[in-house]
Amino acid sequence: MPQRPEDLVELLPAHERLVERTAADELVLVHDLAGEFDAAHAGALAGSHLLASLPHEVVARFDADALVDYRGHRPRITFSGDHYESFAAPEITLYSVDDDGGTPFLLLHGAEPDFAWERFTAAVLGLVETLGVTRMVMLQAIPMPVPHTRPVTVTAHATRRDLIASYPVYWGEMRIPGSAGALLELRAGEAGVDALGVAAHVPHYLASATYPAASLTLLEHLSTLTGLHLPTETLEEAARTHRSEIDEQIARSDENTAVVAQLEAQFDNFTAAREGTGLLGSSGEVPTGDEMADQIEAFLAEQDRRSRGTD
Repeated sequence: MPQRPEDLVELLPAHERLVERTAADELVLVHDLAGEFDAAHAGALAGSHLLASLPHEVVARFDADALVDYRGHRPRITFSGDHYESFAAPEITLYSVDDDGGTPFLLLHGAEPDFAWERFTAAVLGLVETLGVTRMVMLQAIPMPVPHTRPVTVTAHATRRDLIASYPVYWGEMRIPGSAGALLELRAGEAGVDALGVAAHVPHYLASATYPAASLTLLEHLSTLTGLHLPTETLEEAARTHRSEIDEQIARSDENTAVVAQLEAQFDNFTAAREGTGLLGSSGEVPTGDEMADQIEAFLAEQDRRSRGTD
């Protein structure tokens, strides 16, 4: 028999502190589910940074055993000498986190579900109602033809335009591969819950690597959109170090240097024409919806190839 949504999640005693808040208090839920749609793992890294930097406690645990495809994303088992020693089971966890000013917010962190997206979404929205969440924010990243030598730009999306009024609209209608996080935002809007998100633009040649500059940008936008006071010093240092390493690697190849120089010229020409924007296509124009969808499809195909260990 199919599980009910509430059967997918265990609510822990720590949630009581949040329920006891006054009804006038805002409570933000941030989600950064790590899946194939998170280029350079930027969203997941941003969430991990928050957990490493801020006080937190577990509010709820989801049944990852029922939601994650182990054969599609094989968890690691440690083998020592002549025996299996430990199993790194996937987790999907809801944390209560206090920002640098002591303001609580929620962070839904862990593996993106492979199965039961509708029941998972319903379970999350049940927690939203129980805990009094007033706004949801998604953090993710997408591959784009942009250079690593320029500031990281973002695409914003929301259930209501006024939630992201200061952000430009880049795309018309397009059909792209779905994600559990995207479905969660869609269903939240249908339920009357404000939900929004930012997707950092990761240079396409770094989409399968780690790119802390994108994670830093996500947290900066999260802070601006919510008023949360979030630590970023460690990510800032990581981004500087990583930038130096990338520069060194690029400089070893004339071909790579030429590609980056072309992307820089396109980026600069476009931002000069439209101040404050930075989405570039191969000709220096904003990619069409179809081009954007094709890039995402190619990225997901590459992620799938890597996860299966094929060439």
